Amino acid sequence: MTPYNTPLFKRIDWITIIIYLFFVVFGWLSIYGASYDFENPSSILDFQQRAGKQFVWILTAFAIAGIIMLIEAKIYNYFAYIIYGAIIFLLIITIFIAPDLRGSRSWVVIGPVNFQPAELAKVATSLAIARFMSSYNYRFRTFKNILPLLGFVFFPIMLIFLQKETGSALVFLAFFVVFYREGMKGVIILLGLLSIVLFVVVIRFSEIEVGSGSLGIIIAMSILLSIQSFYVWFFEKDFKHGVAVLLAACLISITSYILYFIFKININFDYVAVGIIIASSLFWGVLALFFRKKRYWLIVLISLVSVIFSFSSDYIFEKVLEPHQRNRIMIVLNMKEDLRGDGYNVNQSKIAIGSGGLFGKGFLNGTQTKLKYVPEQDTDFIFCTVGEERGFAGSIVMIGLYAFLLIRLLKIAERQRDNFARIYGYCATSVLFFHFVINIGMVLGLMPVIGIPLPFFSYGGSSLWSFTILLFVMIKLDSEKR
Repeated sequence: MTPYNTPLFKRIDWITIIIYLFFVVFGWLSIYGASYDFENPSSILDFQQRAGKQFVWILTAFAIAGIIMLIEAKIYNYFAYIIYGAIIFLLIITIFIAPDLRGSRSWVVIGPVNFQPAELAKVATSLAIARFMSSYNYRFRTFKNILPLLGFVFFPIMLIFLQKETGSALVFLAFFVVFYREGMKGVIILLGLLSIVLFVVVIRFSEIEVGSGSLGIIIAMSILLSIQSFYVWFFEKDFKHGVAVLLAACLISITSYILYFIFKININFDYVAVGIIIASSLFWGVLALFFRKKRYWLIVLISLVSVIFSFSSDYIFEKVLEPHQRNRIMIVLNMKEDLRGDGYNVNQSKIAIGSGGLFGKGFLNGTQTKLKYVPEQDTDFIFCTVGEERGFAGSIVMIGLYAFLLIRLLKIAERQRDNFARIYGYCATSVLFFHFVINIGMVLGLMPVIGIPLPFFSYGGSSLWSFTILLFVMIKLDSEKR
């Protein structure tokens, strides 16, 4: 390990900084390419255009990075809570003073500059979580240790939701990956994934009728039964009872189908499927009670909660989500086509990326982006500009560099001896990973469009500042490791 009295420039992780500079410069060129007008060409340094404005944001981001590197690393630990409190206060104020811009009240307008405090909230939350979890003798076990962490995450989520910025709010779920790394039981992550799967299945197949029931509920209950059997077989080694429950479920299902299709008895298969899950849950509860298999209570709890959640999925989808959110989910699940409405952005983005071919059309030669067929092509959909101008090869190189950066940041976090630096490193990496995966996924039509920027690439000072701060605080903490 490099001694602490070594000059700062020798202690800095220059590989990470070089990758950052590459992304920022390449992103700047992509913004210029996305906003370039064939009929009225302008200079890349024209400050009336997006590229010129981004250049100013880049210079200020470099200045911020330099200031961060000059500040003592321990300052970020000492003032973590104060920074978090200040940002929370700013989020609250934003709800009341922000103008309505395209249905969102998340932008603070200061003269000619629009700024989004939700972006800085990611940095503040990372610092607060790292400070709390690095406290003396902290263990991720007791309720008093877990509750504040949930508050750190869900308080900004709630405030950002009130600003009608769903995408920015969902980013904070990335911190649960950090909680898992620091001792949270993996079952929490699995429950989150299970809820997503059940929601998607119920919504996707709810309109397909099976008797008096729906295919969505039947598939959802089948998934729950499979999870019960998998857990019993592989974790409890209880093959006898697992097979017995599956055979009983198959017997009930076959009998129900015979009664409906052959004897024409009207049967609601939703009730049959749910009845099987409830009966199996009662069975596991009896085993837990009389044979002291306490972990079987987990099966009972997860099954019953999942049944309630499955039946409430339609209500959440129809009554809680906004119309445009429902449309975007339906488009991703191939439940509808809306090429002139909510599906227009993604469709045009895929056309632009596909038109790039293997090696792309070249810088400033992308017709789809130059003719403005792709909305938000220099912000949320900046990746389509890369795909059209640089082609499949350039896109793969860019994705590969992102993957390399994330792996490197993870290694930097792992090598920290200070708990605060390590946990903050995990937070920063998780946030960047979430942005990268979701942004690329929504541009390719693999995920719903939730409007979050691609780190270091998308146009905008708020996002560039927040990602720069997020990254360089981590670099500074790494440079002062002892």
